[in-house]
Amino acid sequence: FVFKLLQLFFESILPTNVLIYFSTGVEQCIQKFLDVARQTECFFLQKRLQLAVQKPEQVIKEDVSELKNELQRKEALIQKHLSKLRHWQQVLEDINVQPKKSTDLAQGPLAYLEQASANIPAPLKQT
Repeated sequence: FVFKLLQLFFESILPTNVLIYFSTGVEQCIQKFLDVARQTECFFLQKRLQLAVQKPEQVIKEDVSELKNELQRKEALIQKHLSKLRHWQQVLEDINVQPKKSTDLAQGPLAYLEQASANIPAPLKQT
């Protein structure tokens, strides 16, 4: 997208042959970058394979460490959800414990919202 914007911008300023040269240079740089990235990835994969063959216990330790980290992350998520659950259970208990002001009030969450909004003072009018 950015390349197309630059191309449109420079089309009005530079001759076409310069744009073709510029475009080719950018494409070559991108291709070179991608090739180096693939080579780097291959290098690290080879080192990982060598490590797995020479020291299999190291790979197992890393796997155990990753699993422990995942368990800690999930435990924190469970605690977060439990906290929210306790909060909403308390809200429900508060709703059930509140005495009814009149017998003709509607039941359910809408009634709770109506009751809660009835206690909000009206905004003052500016004079």
